[in-house]
Formats: sequence, structure tokens, C-alpha cells
Amino acid sequence: MKVNRIFRKAIDKIRLLSHRDRESYLLLYSILGYVPSNVQLYRMAMTHSSASSSGNKKLGCNERLEFLGDAVLSSIISDYLYSNFTKEREGFLSKSRSNLVCRETLNELALEIGIDRFLEACGLPHQHNHYAYGNALEALIGAIYIDKGYKQCRRFLLDRVFSRHLNMESVVRTDKNYKSRLIEWTQKTHKLIEFKLVSEEMRKEGAFFLSEVYIDNVLYGSGDGFSKRESQQKAARQAISKLGI
Repeated sequence: MKVNRIFRKAIDKIRLLSHRDRESYLLLYSILGYVPSNVQLYRMAMTHSSASSSGNKKLGCNERLEFLGDAVLSSIISDYLYSNFTKEREGFLSKSRSNLVCRETLNELALEIGIDRFLEACGLPHQHNHYAYGNALEALIGAIYIDKGYKQCRRFLLDRVFSRHLNMESVVRTDKNYKSRLIEWTQKTHKLIEFKLVSEEMRKEGAFFLSEVYIDNVLYGSGDGFSKRESQQKAARQAISKLGI
């Protein structure tokens, strides 16, 4: 079995070096750990809508693959948590899954494995929210699922991504809902908290929000994002950092 695996890897490397599009294959191989059967599928996963709308319409963008990858990712992480935290209740499992698949975590992981080198987009991250890399990771998961199936998706995520680049135990035990944490703290300390929407503007990519959070009428944090929730979470995170809680 091990000999066959080594033999397959050697054949894969020969294919990589002899392929006319070997640069793309080599980059994908460094991310995936295997040679994709359909490289065009993975290119679509790495094609942001801004790139698709500006001249790469033949491939299309990665939004449909992102939708599929999101569902597959959720299934894999749910399975992992159920199998590894056998004494924990449903509330803990749901909260832990949210921490592991939140946009912030996925974006960090995407950058760790080098998706930013492959993502074909126009002006990222400046012209779009910086979670485009995390979204591309979800699209990549969708591409792997179509190309290689569920088992390969699970192997890629748990063995190649999460275990190498993330302390899963630490993430699971950390509450990343900064707004909720801040509200709980103000309730315990009997302080007044207020989130204010400072501005909302329309950009090419969609609505963009700026929010601030006040505690006892004092500004403690501000944040922006492509959703009101994202802007409030950033503001709350800044406030938590300032307060040291």
C-alpha cells in the first residue's frame, strides 16, 4: 500500500513537470498535496467575481463552488467535533463549529496555505473585503469535493489545513463572538453599552458599514465591513482589546 502511494506520487511529479501548464499545477500541488484531475475546476474556485466580470467570463466566478464548499466544510467539522468531543453538549458543539468555520478563521487559514498566491482577482484585498481569501478556501473545498469526493475533502481539511496551521483545541475553547462577549461583560459590570451605525455607503461590491461601540457613553471601538454584523464585531473586538477582557 505504501509502495503504491510512493509510486503514485512519483508519477504525479512526472506529470507536473511535463504538463504545459505546469506552473498552475505545481502551485495547486503545493496547496493540495495531490495532482487535480480537472485543473479548470480549481481555477474557477480561485476566480473571484471581480475577475470574472472584468474579462475572465469563460471560467465564471467561484460563488457556486463557495456555496457547495460551505456545506461540505460544515459537515466535516461537525463530524470531527462530534467524534472528538464526546462528552460535550450540543451548545458547545455548535459554538465550536462557528469558531472553526467563521470568516476570520477561514481567511487566516487561506493565507497560511497560500491561496492568496493563486486567487485571480482585481485589486484584492483593497477593492473588496479581505474575507475573499476565506471565501476562496470554501470554493476550493467545493472543487475538491466535485473532483475527488468527500474523503479527500476531509483528508485535505483535517490533515493538511487545520492540523498544520491551527490549534483546534484553542480555537474551540475561545469565544469569537466579540459582540456577545462584550455585552455579557457590561451586564456583569452594570455598564451601559450602545452600538451605533455611523455610516452606510454603497460600493461596487455592495453595502459597506461603519459602526462604533460606546460604553457608559465613551467610545471604545470602531469597525467596518460589508455587513452590519461584521462592522459591529470588529468594533466589539477593538473594545475588548482596549478593556483587556
